[in-house]
Amino acid sequence: MDDNTLKTNLKTVLGPGLNPAQGKGAPQKIDPNAPSFKETLSESIKQVDNLQKEADQAIEKLVSGESQNVHGAMLAVSKADIAFQMTMQVRNKMVEAYQEVMRMQV
Repeated sequence: MDDNTLKTNLKTVLGPGLNPAQGKGAPQKIDPNAPSFKETLSESIKQVDNLQKEADQAIEKLVSGESQNVHGAMLAVSKADIAFQMTMQVRNKMVEAYQEVMRMQV
């Protein structure tokens, strides 16, 4: 699994708005073949889940004596932890954006 998966998926979701090459008033081209926000978010959550499962498997192998690779197990746990923290931050930003929209007066 690619270490930059979550970062890549976030760039896909946020990319058009974060491109410094485009001016503030420049029109943004939308690729009709690009995955939707829902698909991208769903895929990112699945990848975080896979990292969690890989970390669990690494710990189980270490505890059972099947593996002596403490470094690999700690690395898997750290990857899963960072991915989960990033997912929680994205969730928090989405909730904040929703609350901001709900506060808007029509």
